[in-house]
Amino acid sequence: MADAGKERARHWQYTELPGVDLLRARYIHKTFVRHTHENFVIAAIADGVEVFHHGGGDQYAGAGALALVNPDTPHTGRAGVPEGWRYGAVYPSPEVVAQIAAETTALRGTPGFVSPVLDDPYAAGLVHQVLRAADEGNALAADTLLRVAVTRLLRLNGGPLPRREVRSAGARIAARARAVLQERMAGPPTLEELAVELGTGPFALLRAFRDVYGMPPHTWLTDARVRRARQLLDTGVTPAEAALAVGFADQPHLNRHFSRIVGVPPGAYQRERKNVQDARGRPS
Repeated sequence: MADAGKERARHWQYTELPGVDLLRARYIHKTFVRHTHENFVIAAIADGVEVFHHGGGDQYAGAGALALVNPDTPHTGRAGVPEGWRYGAVYPSPEVVAQIAAETTALRGTPGFVSPVLDDPYAAGLVHQVLRAADEGNALAADTLLRVAVTRLLRLNGGPLPRREVRSAGARIAARARAVLQERMAGPPTLEELAVELGTGPFALLRAFRDVYGMPPHTWLTDARVRRARQLLDTGVTPAEAALAVGFADQPHLNRHFSRIVGVPPGAYQRERKNVQDARGRPS
């Protein structure tokens, strides 16, 4: 593998692919903590092996395979071999995937992926071609290849996502707890304070929250803070300001958590967003 021992990553957007994030990376020691994405994850492994915890167990994706994660699904990520893994990924929004599914498949309801790993070198190659076309500014190719790739993956590994319905008392308490944490992100209560506020016990709340959202409240809150920080960075808020706005003690704390979830530091993330915004503002 070229450049052995060197990690690198680029997380960006292409103005002609709205609703889609792009990533090209090589990681060796990087460990992604448990987190979620608002968008789909379609990651094509080029070299090495990625291991990610998903659905109660570790999943392994090697060269020519794809790691596929549905929106709001908790997962992790790390190297499965000493040399790490190299991959390219596209993150289409649920709206983009639903539009493609409605036009090209027979899926009904909200579409998603059934298996988190699919061994399909052809589809993996399509993902890499999307990234190459975006790099080259070839809008027609990038849009076409993305649609072909998503269509193929949905036909091979697609199905309607089950609707998450809050029925039990525990699930309702978990939903209320999440709403409180979302609203008071910068100054959240302790677990005990939150439990008292909701009329339950701390361990009962912890169990209910894990059952519904796949992670304890403090992990969910960190994930939500990073997600909100991304939104603020997209609007031009500085990393230092974003850190305080979402409840991190300072920018170094944001940097650490942001890199362990997004894969790049917030400054690098924002620079790429600014490049896209500048491109949109230039006359054609």
